[in-house]
Amino acid sequence: MAKAIGIDVGGTNLRVGVFEEHRLLQETRFQADFSEICHTHSPAQAWEKIIDTTATGIRNVLHQFPEVQHIGIGFPGFIDPKTQTVAQSPNFPGLKNVNLAQDLASVLQKKVIVENDALAAAYGEYCLADKPTTGLIYLGLGTGLGGGFIYAGTPFAGHHGVAMEAGHIIVEPNGRLCGCGNHGCVEQYASASGVTISYALSTHQQLTAYEIAQLADAGNCDAIAAYQQAGNYLGQMLASVVKVLDVPNVVIGGGMSHAWHLMRDSFEARLEADLIPVLRGKLLVTPTKTGDIAGMLGASLLARHW
Repeated sequence: MAKAIGIDVGGTNLRVGVFEEHRLLQETRFQADFSEICHTHSPAQAWEKIIDTTATGIRNVLHQFPEVQHIGIGFPGFIDPKTQTVAQSPNFPGLKNVNLAQDLASVLQKKVIVENDALAAAYGEYCLADKPTTGLIYLGLGTGLGGGFIYAGTPFAGHHGVAMEAGHIIVEPNGRLCGCGNHGCVEQYASASGVTISYALSTHQQLTAYEIAQLADAGNCDAIAAYQQAGNYLGQMLASVVKVLDVPNVVIGGGMSHAWHLMRDSFEARLEADLIPVLRGKLLVTPTKTGDIAGMLGASLLARHW
């Protein structure tokens, strides 16, 4: 059976999985720090480092699986569905109109396809679902907040590749400055970086979202409040999205989904309050059950079917 490589690009690491259809054969993680690189280097230098690091990671895996012909990458950003150009990546500042698929293909001498990371994860979640659904929304809580929409089994990217950019729905007018250029986007409150900001504003301490979750579990009031705020804004945003798309299933994934128990109550309360009555009680929201492989899987399947 043909094998494919699926890659999930994050702000701090690169995850490379080798798949036979839906079965993960091997996963390798590489330290990447792409977000930090983009903050400390010129756009041209940052892009060179991103290409070099990603190509090195893929080559290491190809040495073990030289027969692989299909390589798919889930990358955070606004990706043109026709040209695969990354128009902008809010969490990787400075990157504009770069072509990851083309530049990597030229280095690796293999075909590469690139899709928005949350849309790739949405497709992975859909393919692993117990029962196929007519519609599924995926929300990925990581450094930022990504979203993906699957309609009738097909990933929906939109005409310009920015469909379901849920993280950039404004929930707080004139709020925190976002990497996209607007103020008050939900990912500035309901993501790992958002939780870090919320906690720092109340305590003047700079901790990671994981450390803040540990404090919340131990009863720290400021940490609990930071996660409750994240859940509240997430529920507000999702209620608006569901009014437009009327999708019955939502999956919460990403690294911060491990702290879902800290957000769930405030999320459910705000979602219930903001939904129109006809939709209340009809939306199934569940944390991912895939072990966080959906992004890699989705990228590998999209590369195989491209």
